[in-house]
Amino acid sequence: MRTLSLTDARRLAVLGQGLAGPRLDGPLAVVRHLGTVQVDPTVIVERAERLTLFSRCGRYDRDELRRLLEEPPRQLFEYNAFLIPTDDLPLQRAAMRRFPRPEYTRGRYIAEWLRDNAAFRAYVLDELRRRGPLRTADLDDRAEVPWDTGGWNDGKNVGRIVELLWRAGEIAIARRQGAVRWWDLFDRVLPNTDEEELPDEVVAVELMERQLRTAGLVRPGWGSAIDYRLPGRDLAEESLRRDGIAQPAEVEGLDGPWLVHAELLQQLDAGAWEPRTVLLGPFDPLIHDRERTEALFGFRFKFELYVPAARREHGPYTLALLHGERLIGRVDAAQDRRARALAVRATWFEPDAPRGRDRLMAGALRELADWQEVELRLPATAGSGP
Repeated sequence: MRTLSLTDARRLAVLGQGLAGPRLDGPLAVVRHLGTVQVDPTVIVERAERLTLFSRCGRYDRDELRRLLEEPPRQLFEYNAFLIPTDDLPLQRAAMRRFPRPEYTRGRYIAEWLRDNAAFRAYVLDELRRRGPLRTADLDDRAEVPWDTGGWNDGKNVGRIVELLWRAGEIAIARRQGAVRWWDLFDRVLPNTDEEELPDEVVAVELMERQLRTAGLVRPGWGSAIDYRLPGRDLAEESLRRDGIAQPAEVEGLDGPWLVHAELLQQLDAGAWEPRTVLLGPFDPLIHDRERTEALFGFRFKFELYVPAARREHGPYTLALLHGERLIGRVDAAQDRRARALAVRATWFEPDAPRGRDRLMAGALRELADWQEVELRLPATAGSGP
């Protein structure tokens, strides 16, 4: 079993995320590299997906992302709050055809609600067929049984049915105007999608191999992101181990065991490490697993947008600063749209952050502000926070 230093383990994680070495060549290359990129419309600094792309490819044309999603041939599509390469649609069909999952309580409720509202579903699909693309607001609420699960979506029947038809692969997002989505029939958004259905085991192996590659290293029994999609996770892990793709390892100073991606390990052994300094948004896949982030990087990161201001440790939309294989600081920043500025309210650094940390932070912030074409406003005292 290979024993990795903590530094090498961190480097594997960063390499897998496309955050070291030459920058990736634009938004399409980033999404293909990561497999999925989380979408979130909150704009305090920037939309989540745009920040994730920027961290890996640097300055890019925002309209390029729109064209990839909206103009033929659509090379990206949005599904279940993720950007996904259109080439990967066969892998996503497994999740679509299984939705909703009646073996789970939530899935049973959804299936029953859709059965009770069969006429409502037929109306929505017919309206889109005749008049689409349409916004949710363009559709009437014709639910015979209202949505009622005790949550904040109760009674929002039109919003619920379009989301469920989206999850089932019957409709898709044709375009966006800000946070407003325009829906159409799936086959009109992504035509010629009569691809051959892949066996479950093929999908499971492919998805788990990609997870391992982008994570760099994982705990045995990983693959939680496909638990709801299809069976065969354990068999897929066994297959990847048997083929030498998932190799066992220990990490100095951390509880084990771990599994590492053989190709990334070869790249690291061959000296492929070229560090970069970049800002990461709170939804960035390198740090979205807070427990893993703290264990692997010694960096405790929290998303505090919904925490009352008086109880926040840092800021409502804090960005993390990655320097090489280390997370060395964080920054509370926000767009001031009226002044066309990126206003930095405070910065914080880890106790072992290197010399020149203020310069590193300022350089990363300046690069972000330049891409946004706004002025950068730094706090009077850099490197500090309340």
